[in-house]
Amino acid sequence: MRVFAIGDIHGGLKALIQVLNKMEVTEEDTLIFVGDYVDGWSESAQVVQFLIELSEKIKCVFIKGNHDVWCQEWLKSEKVDLTWYMHGGKETMESYVGFSDVEKKAHFQFFNSMPLYYLDDENRLFLHAGFTSMHGVEKEVFETTFYFDRTLWEMVLTMDKTLTEDSEIYPKRLKHYKEIFIGHTPTTNFNSELPMRAANVWNIDTGAAFRGKLTGLEINTKKIYQSDNLPLLYPNEKGRNKV
Repeated sequence: MRVFAIGDIHGGLKALIQVLNKMEVTEEDTLIFVGDYVDGWSESAQVVQFLIELSEKIKCVFIKGNHDVWCQEWLKSEKVDLTWYMHGGKETMESYVGFSDVEKKAHFQFFNSMPLYYLDDENRLFLHAGFTSMHGVEKEVFETTFYFDRTLWEMVLTMDKTLTEDSEIYPKRLKHYKEIFIGHTPTTNFNSELPMRAANVWNIDTGAAFRGKLTGLEINTKKIYQSDNLPLLYPNEKGRNKV
């Protein structure tokens, strides 16, 4: 059985289909999505609908990202968060034109049922952004940390590559997990269109919201599957601003 981690999609349905086709996904596979399904390109509602239908055929884990929280709140109350609106929410709202109230309710339930993190049988952790507790995710105090934190990634980027787990100064929060898979902070910010690894953390957000690609990573072999750059798939669109 193969297990894939898939990065931030941000409304790029065409990219998602490309990646799934390249992975040649079967019913025996498991797909773990690290969040941010919406906001950016023009097919956010269509991405959500596609994923709901996909999960009826293939085992999927959908982790909640910060953009998903904003969309969930809008679907629940129609309240428009200004920050969300300016950073992809407008395009997401437009993508819902033509969707019925029943479909919107189903999408709300989709977001509402998402976990904030997932720990598999091999002690590999999947979450959208990060966590700060030295005792691990179960001891994290603030829910928002799971989908907004960038300190985890910033920390491992600055770590001495020769540092080992038995060192007294090795970060305690990393020791709890065999590997950690995150999105949220595009690797294109660091001039890479490929997933990046630092310590035992893998960042698989390769900038699909902007000018980068969508990535699927087979977590056992670390084989990488990528879409075209999103602006090539949506040539008449701009993508979204950073947040």
